[in-house]
Amino acid sequence: MSLQAVLERLAQLVTCDTQNPPRQIDGDAEIFHHCRNAVGDRFQVRTWDHGEGHVSWYAVRGKPKILFNVHLDTVPVGGGWAFDPLQLNLIEDRAYGRGVCDIKGAAAVLLTLAQQGASNFALLFTSDEEGAGGCCVERFLQTGEAERFEQVVVAEPTDCEAVLAHRGFLSVKTRFAGLPGHSSDARALGDNANHQMARWAAAALEVARGHKTSEQDPGSCMNIGVMSGGSKSNVIAGDAFVHWSARLRPGESNEDFLRSIQACAPPGARVEWDIPFTGEPLPARGQDSAAAAKFCARTGLPGRTSVDFWTEASLFSAAGLPALVFGPGSIVQAHVTDEWVALAQLERAFALYGQLVKSDE
Repeated sequence: MSLQAVLERLAQLVTCDTQNPPRQIDGDAEIFHHCRNAVGDRFQVRTWDHGEGHVSWYAVRGKPKILFNVHLDTVPVGGGWAFDPLQLNLIEDRAYGRGVCDIKGAAAVLLTLAQQGASNFALLFTSDEEGAGGCCVERFLQTGEAERFEQVVVAEPTDCEAVLAHRGFLSVKTRFAGLPGHSSDARALGDNANHQMARWAAAALEVARGHKTSEQDPGSCMNIGVMSGGSKSNVIAGDAFVHWSARLRPGESNEDFLRSIQACAPPGARVEWDIPFTGEPLPARGQDSAAAAKFCARTGLPGRTSVDFWTEASLFSAAGLPALVFGPGSIVQAHVTDEWVALAQLERAFALYGQLVKSDE
């Protein structure tokens, strides 16, 4: 394998600004031209531009049974980088740049493999995984194209180990409405929106704690990330806001958990619930990992039990497709300043992805 070829492809991908937000990308974006040039005329390519930065790019050759899925959008660059984050930087045994780990490194490896002429190969690249409101995978599933595949490989960073299970992700914005007034009024104990929020939060955290099977078990991993409300200490708060999230284990239901958390609101409280994003665990409800486990055994993929971060593998699983997560790099290197991926990981991914492609011949 030519690591140099992978790095040249990766340099092209990193140069393309695909930060999300603001997700300013369309079906004619430069990054998709790079992808089209990489696969060449041997692949049938379709692009669905769903608007507002949501693009699904699909390339297929032959009659593959495996679909490789990669998202090309990245988190915002942020500050504090030691060098230009939109340029590939090679230092000793690492490649640096926004997205090299999450997950343009995997894309570069797969595009390089596509150039080698495999008879059966399929790629689905999307642009909206980072942040709430993604629809690219769901819209692709609605086309019916995915029904031809027996296995989906989602290329998130797993240190090149096949992951068959992960937690879900539930993001909720909750608003409490109180009745403003002077803080000397005794009704503040019940009418203050901040008080309602505080009572709800205490009860909700106890519900999450009740999901623990032991002190070492993280349970449902509920996190209250943002809280705000009121205007002054001597005014009964008329409004309060909290943005919280939960990461449930495989087999648990986001919907059931949300209902139990909603039930924690104090009696009579006026509450609104806005759900920016909900993604089920992997495997999704009603599915299991048996087929994916057999696929790993048959193809010789190294595996691990599960991870705590969410991926779009659960969307494929919910559609009834066996899905696993497998890609170069570690999740601890994703979303950080001076994001990097080890060159050895890219080489290992090339070998193992190539192994999968060969098994599809």
